[in-house]
Amino acid sequence: MLTIRVNGAIHRLDVDPDTPLLWVLREQLELTGVKYSCGIEECGACTVHVDGKATLSCNLSASEVVGKEITTIEGLKGPVADALREAWMEGDVPQCGFCQPGQLMTAAALLRTNPNPSDADIDTAMSYVLCRCGTYQGIRNAIHQAARRYKHGK
Repeated sequence: MLTIRVNGAIHRLDVDPDTPLLWVLREQLELTGVKYSCGIEECGACTVHVDGKATLSCNLSASEVVGKEITTIEGLKGPVADALREAWMEGDVPQCGFCQPGQLMTAAALLRTNPNPSDADIDTAMSYVLCRCGTYQGIRNAIHQAARRYKHGK
């Protein structure tokens, strides 16, 4: 049995401790916002926050997150999350939408540590999340817009 904290709730789970967190979230907790794509930490679709840090969950074992706070896209909230969601919608950022949970989770972690990122800061932080539709410019613009909203409390 493992006990993990996800989106503020404590879960006792009967899973193999080596099970990737991604599969625990999707299959045991039915949090399907976290996506499986590559399985080798190359695409970022499986990004969650572990103690506030953007973390790839596809090769992270469930036992490694015991005692830590995990946040999925379903549990992402607060002023940064609100600013990002509004900017994403206004900028019509998503196309297919598959990578967007990973994009938003990564962007939220970035803005929490750097509320006024440069283009280079954004490109570096977001380089771990692959967008097959190529919406990188829209994502960058939305992050700048969200930063302005967050900074001005709008």
